[in-house]
Amino acid sequence: MQSTLIENTTERRARTHPDTATVWSSAFRRLTYFFQRNHSGLGRVLLCAGLLGMAIGALADTSTAQSVNPVIQWNRTLLVIVRTHGAQPATIHPTRSFALLHAAIYDAVNAIDRRHEPYLVSLEHVSRSASQDAATAAAAHEVLVQLYPAFQTMLDAQLQQSLAEIPDGARKEDGITIGKTVADLLLAARSNDGSAAQPVPYVFGNAPGDYQSTPPNFPAQPQFTHWSGVTPFALERADQFRSGPPPDLASDTYSDVFNEVKTFGITNGTASSADQALVGRFWNGAIQNYWNEIAQTAVLARGLTTAQSARLFALLNLSVADSVIAFYDAKYTYNFWRPVTAIRSADTDNNPETVADPNWLPEVGNTPPDPSYPGAHAVISAAASSVLISFLRENHFDFSVTSEVLPGVERSFNNLSDAAQEATLSRIFAGVHFRFDLTAGDRLGRDVANFVLDHLLLPRHREEAAKRHE
Repeated sequence: MQSTLIENTTERRARTHPDTATVWSSAFRRLTYFFQRNHSGLGRVLLCAGLLGMAIGALADTSTAQSVNPVIQWNRTLLVIVRTHGAQPATIHPTRSFALLHAAIYDAVNAIDRRHEPYLVSLEHVSRSASQDAATAAAAHEVLVQLYPAFQTMLDAQLQQSLAEIPDGARKEDGITIGKTVADLLLAARSNDGSAAQPVPYVFGNAPGDYQSTPPNFPAQPQFTHWSGVTPFALERADQFRSGPPPDLASDTYSDVFNEVKTFGITNGTASSADQALVGRFWNGAIQNYWNEIAQTAVLARGLTTAQSARLFALLNLSVADSVIAFYDAKYTYNFWRPVTAIRSADTDNNPETVADPNWLPEVGNTPPDPSYPGAHAVISAAASSVLISFLRENHFDFSVTSEVLPGVERSFNNLSDAAQEATLSRIFAGVHFRFDLTAGDRLGRDVANFVLDHLLLPRHREEAAKRHE
């Protein structure tokens, strides 16, 4: 693997897509200025919707002649929304939105393509000549408008732009009808899936090993305490692949991983190399967003069709959504303390190989507000990379990843498993996870992805199924 810090992303885009770079640069300058001056949550969301709508519309205008993949267009639109401060409901995990978006797109496109089994919605008497691109746009728009009504103006503009690129006629109208119908049926089926429940009040423990609110910010409550109660998209139940418990505090395994994160994950530490410290910070964002962008890059590099893209993004995001449900089940089963608590309280763990540091803080500052075991980055990266490798039928792939939290910084890789491994191990250098959190998370993510790949969106014909397993 080659991993590099490279130039500002806007400058790079400017050389290859100057109009696109100008649009993004202008839009985000305006957004930054607004964030600095406006602290109203609703006002921020509404104005961001307008500004980002203009950016997306302008981007579409610059790429009309380039035959843009509609599945990628709508995936990018959702990424814009979830990255807008205040847009995502605090008690609803954004991976649910990605799963709903891409399940609807897939079922709408597949109703026309008919090469694979539907995810949930099967329509009868659908014309094979209906526009798959129109079905994609209509399904995506319907899902996102229902999930994010404050962004309707932006989404309506995106829909009109998408449909304007499709010739008028019966094929287009049929595609629109199919997309909207599928989306409405899917949303209705998921309307009582438990995602609207209120988080379960959490009582922090005080015994060695118990999860406790973490310094320096000390969150009043952990996040998504209710999420294991959400109905999975594919799994039979949230605990289907639940990992065994973390190691005993008095064990050599525990002391080894304790001292590893204590040494390499401390803020402003000297044991980590500059690159390791960068890795810890680089991946310290919403990990599912990184993997959706990696999937976009793969789709464009392979020149996948609308139907192929719809299936890939559905498999990816259904796997990721269920992996989140599964790891929250495990996190709130074991309630294991985070490294910052463990290191500051090491004199209570009955292990002579661990030494307390009452002032220790992680490299990334704040620790995510939930229990440590298993690690979310590991689960999601394992699930996502497993899906991509299976779908593409190869691991080798030259690509770069942009950081969610370090503007203008990228890391470059030549295979998918290296990116997954780096994203996973980054949590040690970030100072927020023990290695056994990551080992258990990797196994859980692979189990979820393999279950999805083995049971969902399969080829309709036996000979096609046989080819998949060759």
